[in-house]
Amino acid sequence: MTLKDRLIRLIETGGPIPVSTYMQLCLHDTAQGYYATRPGIGKDFITAPEISQIFGELIGLWLVHEWKAMGSPEEIRIVEIGPGRGALMQDALRLGMVAGGEDFAKAMRLTLVEPSPAMRDIQRDALAAAQPDFVSTLAEVPAGPMLLVANEYLDCLPARQFRRDGGSWRECVIGLDASRDLVFGLAADEQAPPEGAGETRAVVEVQTGMDLLVADLVTRDAPFRALFVDYGPSDKAPGDSLRSYKDGEQVSPLALPGESDLTVDVDFGRLARLSRKAGLDVAGPAPQGMFLLGLGAQARLNQLVKANPDDGEAMFNAAQRLIDPKDMGERFKAVCLSSSGLPAPAGF
Repeated sequence: MTLKDRLIRLIETGGPIPVSTYMQLCLHDTAQGYYATRPGIGKDFITAPEISQIFGELIGLWLVHEWKAMGSPEEIRIVEIGPGRGALMQDALRLGMVAGGEDFAKAMRLTLVEPSPAMRDIQRDALAAAQPDFVSTLAEVPAGPMLLVANEYLDCLPARQFRRDGGSWRECVIGLDASRDLVFGLAADEQAPPEGAGETRAVVEVQTGMDLLVADLVTRDAPFRALFVDYGPSDKAPGDSLRSYKDGEQVSPLALPGESDLTVDVDFGRLARLSRKAGLDVAGPAPQGMFLLGLGAQARLNQLVKANPDDGEAMFNAAQRLIDPKDMGERFKAVCLSSSGLPAPAGF
């Protein structure tokens, strides 16, 4: 039975399901979800670490800088959520070990938040030298000082969608049409205006997983920083941003459940508000291009081009994709959540 068959049976039995439930099952179902069975990095989508090594290398320098800002604790938990094929952390640790020296190498303990057994095997091979530990959720990360990195993780947190219907709001759901195929619709019950509704908005998305993320961070009893890089608006709730990709092409979100990547824009403003309300310090969101330039992207690019002149043009073009406001430099944002009492993080 395919995931689509299971979804149809679920809807036939219990009625239409929220968009967030659909996203959760399509992406994270342990048996047939997209991330568990069809890791599509470099095929259905490509992320910054696969575009240029500079991205991960600068993150490595950032990790060393923030470890020192914490007072260079004897043990520091380096955590990545959604490590993909391990490219970001490979680059980060390669340069981080050079910049941090023997003390950082001795202090560093790598933990990867990855529920998929198939992806764990890939990451274990890629990062064998660092001897990573694996957990399935952030809540399982061991106690102690922590530096967390998550690139393109927030965009796959399931989102509830709400649509204005006349003078009221209703939640967007997925049901079945006359031919038993998946179709978008609206719930029968009216809803209170969602956060970020405003006077003129027609559709608002709310990622409730942000609340759990902040709650997990707040419960930690040791200093931490959590760096998130993703795409979305800085100061308003996204509208209807749900989309799906297969083999690098955009397809209908309902066409290939479990076989295509689903994504939504991140509401960075809401994440910042939740974090401040919980007592966390917030830096950003800052455009990715400005963040990387602040960490020394231009200087690192110059070093790489000088050492590899034959590949100079390709290296420049790859780095430009990450930094140029017309490409990823403005649409992608960086935000850092920290326990209170730490100095401002680098890059912001």
